[in-house]
Amino acid sequence: MFIGCLGLTVLAMAVVTLQVVRERQFPEAEAAQQILYVSSPAVITRLALSYDALVADLYWIRAIQYYGGLRLSQAPDKSYDLLYPMLDLTTSLDPNFNIAYRFGAFFLSEKKPGGAGRSDLAIRLLEKAIAARPDRYEYPHDVGFVHYRDGDYMRAADWFLRAANSPGAQKEGARADIWLRPLAAATLATGGDTASSRVLYQHLLTAEVEWFRRDAARRLKQLDAIDEIARLERLTKAYEERFGDPPPTWDDMLRAGLLRGIPVDPEGQRYVLNPWWGDVTLSEDSPLWPLPTETPT
Repeated sequence: MFIGCLGLTVLAMAVVTLQVVRERQFPEAEAAQQILYVSSPAVITRLALSYDALVADLYWIRAIQYYGGLRLSQAPDKSYDLLYPMLDLTTSLDPNFNIAYRFGAFFLSEKKPGGAGRSDLAIRLLEKAIAARPDRYEYPHDVGFVHYRDGDYMRAADWFLRAANSPGAQKEGARADIWLRPLAAATLATGGDTASSRVLYQHLLTAEVEWFRRDAARRLKQLDAIDEIARLERLTKAYEERFGDPPPTWDDMLRAGLLRGIPVDPEGQRYVLNPWWGDVTLSEDSPLWPLPTETPT
């Protein structure tokens, strides 16, 4: 067994050395960047025999080299077409290769030209990770992160909640569900779904940790402010339709009978009225500033 491992190690070192020499001799050659010698995960798994983890490491190193080389390249037409196949092979050889799943998904979802710009493949890789390790909360969290970067806040929040409900998130000592649920609620608010976000924060008012209860109470006030801003902007639009221009001040809104008093946020600070456009914002002096969003659905 020792001789076999030693022989494979020597062989791996020889391959690496040969690769270095080849790249020095032929710096312009890119054939290795465009060809996967074995493209089938099933075939490579059989060929690796009992050295799956070692071969997985080699493929992972090659994937990093491939990604890094392309990221630094100045070529206008660079393509990351081989990145997902390399990561697929790596994780087929070692289904528990945590770094390959998580960093690989980040490489794939990174926007062009810095990354592959393939959120779909990033999610496919992470779904493979979830199938291999359904107990880990990190993988559904990362799927949510991919959706968040793409601006799909509803799906992102859904995946954050899935992560919070996974066995690993509720394991004693980890308790990642404690911060994943607020993350889901904040994401919903960012996307404008204040109603769903409110339900989550109201649930967090009963959390065991005092800090989470205080934060949930503050977030609920922010949601009240978001909804009030939406109502006030509907009134400023009504003023504009009636008089032809947005209201210059809150006093003009009062004189028009559209308000009964100067509107203030849940912390008692006046809302800010833009006289040019009629939009309403939270004062930067407010303890609730900044809001996660000001455009609820």
